[in-house]
Amino acid sequence: MKRLVAIGLVFAMALTALAGCGGGGGGGQTSGGGGGGETDVIKIGVFQPLTGAYSAGGTIEVQGVDLAKKYCEEKFGKLLGKEVELVIVDNKSDTVEAATAAAKLVEDDKVDIVLGSWGSGLCMAGGDSFKNSKTIAIGASCTNPNVTIGNDYYYRICFLDPFQGTVLANYAYNTLGATKVAAIYEATNDYAVGLYNFFKEAFETLGGEIVETQMYQTEDQDFNSQILTVMAKEPEIIFAPGVESAAAIMMRQTREAGYNDVIFMGGDTWETPMLIDLGGEFVEGCIVTTFFDPAAPLNDITAEFVELYTAEYGTPPAAFTALGFDSYLTAFQAITEAGSTDSDAIMAVLENIVVKGVTGDIAFNEIGDAIKNMAVLKTVQNGEFVFMDTVTIE
Repeated sequence: MKRLVAIGLVFAMALTALAGCGGGGGGGQTSGGGGGGETDVIKIGVFQPLTGAYSAGGTIEVQGVDLAKKYCEEKFGKLLGKEVELVIVDNKSDTVEAATAAAKLVEDDKVDIVLGSWGSGLCMAGGDSFKNSKTIAIGASCTNPNVTIGNDYYYRICFLDPFQGTVLANYAYNTLGATKVAAIYEATNDYAVGLYNFFKEAFETLGGEIVETQMYQTEDQDFNSQILTVMAKEPEIIFAPGVESAAAIMMRQTREAGYNDVIFMGGDTWETPMLIDLGGEFVEGCIVTTFFDPAAPLNDITAEFVELYTAEYGTPPAAFTALGFDSYLTAFQAITEAGSTDSDAIMAVLENIVVKGVTGDIAFNEIGDAIKNMAVLKTVQNGEFVFMDTVTIE
C-alpha cells in the first residue's frame, strides 16, 4: 500500500550515488509487473494526446519528458547502466483510444513504467490497464482526484482540483471582490466537471453566488447561446474550465458581442500557446491557475530547466512542459534508488521518495498524490502569459 514517509534522498545525491549501479544484480527484473524481463533497454511509456482536442497540452508535456531524458543522460549517464527508450503512444484525446493505447503500452510494448497523460479522463481510461498489469504510471498534470483513487499503481506529481478550485474561488471573491459568477464548462470532460464543482463549493462557502450555469461539448465552436444566457444574469466573472481552444473561441465571441468588462477565469488547461494563438487580443486579461512560471524559480533545477528549454526551443517553457520534465525525473530517480525496474521495488521507493523537481519538491501521500499546496496565477498580457502571484492554501 502507498504511504507517506517524510524523508527521502535529495535527487542529485541519490543519482550521483546510484546512477552507475544495477547493470546486473537485479536491474531490469520485472517480476512485480511492468516490462518484460532482463534487457539492455529500459522502456518508459509516454501516454499522451498528440492529436485531437487536447493535443496542444499533450505535445508540450512530451517536450518536457524528452528534455528530461537528455538532461539525465548528460548529467548522470545511463539508467542502471542501460539505454532508455521512450515509447510514445497517441491516445488521440479520446477515452476509448486512451484505453487502447494504454493496453498497447503494457501488453505489446511491455514498458517498465508510464508517464502521462494530459487529461484526467484519459488517465482514468488507461488506469485499469496499468493496474491490472502492475505497471506504475506517473501522471504529470492530471488533476482530477479520481485518477489515483482505487489504483495503487497510479501516481501524480501535480496539485489536485479541490485545491485549484479553492485557489480560484478565493481569488475571485477575496481579491477581485466578485460576488456573482456564471459558469460555462465542458460537460464531456471529467476534469472540467470536477473543477467546476470544486470551484462552486468553495465560492458559495465564501458567500458568493453562481448566478447561471451553462455547458458545452468538447468539439463545440459556437457559444453565443451560452454567452447570452449567462450575461443576462450580469456576472462579474465567467468561470469556464475546459479545453483551451473552446475557451479562446468563447472569449472571442463574448467580446465581439460587446461584453468587455466580464472577467474570464479558468484552470491549468488554458496555459498553452493555442489559447493565445486562437484568441488573440480577445483573451487578454483572462486569469488562469497553473503549476509553474519561469519568473518565479523555486530552486536551482528550475533555473537550469528554463535555460535548457529556452536553448532548445527558443521560447520560455510552459507549466505542462515543466511537469513533463518532473515526471521523468521522478521515474529516473525511483528506478535508480530501486536498482531495478521491478514495479514492487519502485513502489517501495515511491513511498519514501523526495524529488527535487522544477515545480518544487515532490513527495507522495498514501493515495499516490503529490503533497503540494502552492499554485501560480497568470494572466494574458500583450499576447503572453504573465506571472501574477504565487498562492498557498494550507
